[in-house]
Amino acid sequence: MAIVFAKEQKPIEMRAVYQNTLFEILKDDPQVVVMDADLVGASGMAKVFKEFPEQCINMGISEANMIGAAAGMSLVGKVPIIHTFAPFATRRVYDQLYLSGAYQKANLRIYGSDPGFTAGHNGGTHTSVEDLALMRVMPTATVLAPADATQFAWLLKETSKKYGIFYIRASRKGLRDIYDPSSTFEIGKGVVLSEGSDVVIFAIGEMIAEALSAKEELEKVGMSVAVVDMFTVKPIDVDLVKKMIIGKKVVVTAENHSKIGGLGSAVAEIMAEEGSGVKLRRVAINDRFGEVGLPDYLQKTYGLTADDIIKAVKEAL
Repeated sequence: MAIVFAKEQKPIEMRAVYQNTLFEILKDDPQVVVMDADLVGASGMAKVFKEFPEQCINMGISEANMIGAAAGMSLVGKVPIIHTFAPFATRRVYDQLYLSGAYQKANLRIYGSDPGFTAGHNGGTHTSVEDLALMRVMPTATVLAPADATQFAWLLKETSKKYGIFYIRASRKGLRDIYDPSSTFEIGKGVVLSEGSDVVIFAIGEMIAEALSAKEELEKVGMSVAVVDMFTVKPIDVDLVKKMIIGKKVVVTAENHSKIGGLGSAVAEIMAEEGSGVKLRRVAINDRFGEVGLPDYLQKTYGLTADDIIKAVKEAL
């Protein structure tokens, strides 16, 4: 792992990262097969499908069939990379992922796009607040939530070289640049973005930027705040969590996911087994369904802003 932080902001859409990275992967490995469920245009993949017609399949609106077909192909040596919206990549196809995928030891990389508030105007039917919880309890699955374009591209390349069930959840839109493109990571290991002695914020995905903004504001009132990118939700970096909570007054988790079963639950399990005695506050979506709205509106409605993190810290002290 070699981390270099971004020195300037030049964010690009995650779907553009997906397209550009798959160009490289498909060119290097003829065994890779890209599959989509009628979202080729929406995922920015039209050029890839045109350039690599023998390695790309549009399965139509038949996500369960896509998972089953991908699992079968993987068992004869193909390396499937699958995309659809997060609820359709997990909730709708869970039985196929569980049995055709994990149970029979298939080799799948699943990109579930636009989770939580990033679903925007697609509304409640297309909103996934439970995908991390579902994938965390699937035996052998690795669950990933990249913080920015650099980490997303690295995860796509890295998982294409590994065997197993890999779920990557990320928006199709642009995120704040956290890392320089030269950075490399290690699956299963968190990244300490800043050290601090009073508070530690464990965050993932879209909430990394909010955690860093909250840190800046809290430090203006004299608080020392650590921020950790826990991009691997499973297997979570247990040793790093144990290390970072030592001596803290408050531990906060921040995720664009239900408060039940995601990053907050994973950290809570570690803290409970450790008997840490430190206060924990989870900034996440409460027990509710999604709704229609612009992402900014939904983010505020679900309580997933830097202000919500700041409020959680102050109320705990």
